[in-house]
Amino acid sequence: MPYKCRTESAELLILEFLNTRMSLSDKDKQRYFNLKKGYEGEKKFDSLLEKLQCECMILNDLLLKLNSTLFQIDSLIITSETIYFFEVKNYEGDYYYESDRLYMVSETEINNPLNQLKRSESLLRQLLQKHGLNMPIHGSVVFINPEFTLYQTPRNKSFIFPTQVNRYLKNLDKISTKLNKNHKMLADKLTSLHIKDSPFKLIPSYNFDQLRKGISCFKCTSFSISVEERKCVCKECGHEEVVATAVMRNVNEFKLLFPDRRINTNVIHQWCKVVTSKKRIRRILEKNLKVEGVHRWAFYE
Repeated sequence: MPYKCRTESAELLILEFLNTRMSLSDKDKQRYFNLKKGYEGEKKFDSLLEKLQCECMILNDLLLKLNSTLFQIDSLIITSETIYFFEVKNYEGDYYYESDRLYMVSETEINNPLNQLKRSESLLRQLLQKHGLNMPIHGSVVFINPEFTLYQTPRNKSFIFPTQVNRYLKNLDKISTKLNKNHKMLADKLTSLHIKDSPFKLIPSYNFDQLRKGISCFKCTSFSISVEERKCVCKECGHEEVVATAVMRNVNEFKLLFPDRRINTNVIHQWCKVVTSKKRIRRILEKNLKVEGVHRWAFYE
């Protein structure tokens, strides 16, 4: 179990919800797909790290700040003697490396992840020194997608390719020395320094009226939902979900999309649409949220 788990970023969640309820521009849709693919790659690497048998502490998805400079670390492992951190890339297809630059086969240049790795390593080292924490740091770029190939790669670069990941982790598993309280203090300090609300969010403008109303299927995101007694049933894929669960899932979606709006029966009735009974909506809200105010001024938190 990771010491710090990974969760979907607010930006990814918002774009995911918007993608089902409105037409995103090509630029916003591409950003959503890139974020989603990146998150899937990071989760795949997480699943491999969780199999490590050596004594270590895994911290995922750290957003840290040194002075006024922000930097992000996808995955970090604290072992007895060294801090290993990783920049995870879920690139797919054929690429080539030339003159310290990375290109797609179409000759389109993309950002060299080694530049980000070097920047993060320098900032992490300075951050640790600032807090009196001194340990060796070793950073690597992990290409996690098995369909990725990089041609003309110099041998001295800090790249871990798909065919090398398991071997790399097996070598980490050979570490036999134990952790102590200082390692836990280090993990606690890094976790406490993590910035939860990223300022990097790039969200398109939207409002309540322009978003599609209804309950989308948890499995396939279709809005072809019918309410049959206690269940919401998707006409597209057949997935079933308890009505109360579906309503609360959509309440949480509403709260993320509209954090400044109050939750009340009328707005959630309108938002969910297919649950025709306001009384049913009210009962679900009363059971799962704290009610404030009375009668028509009541709202839920």
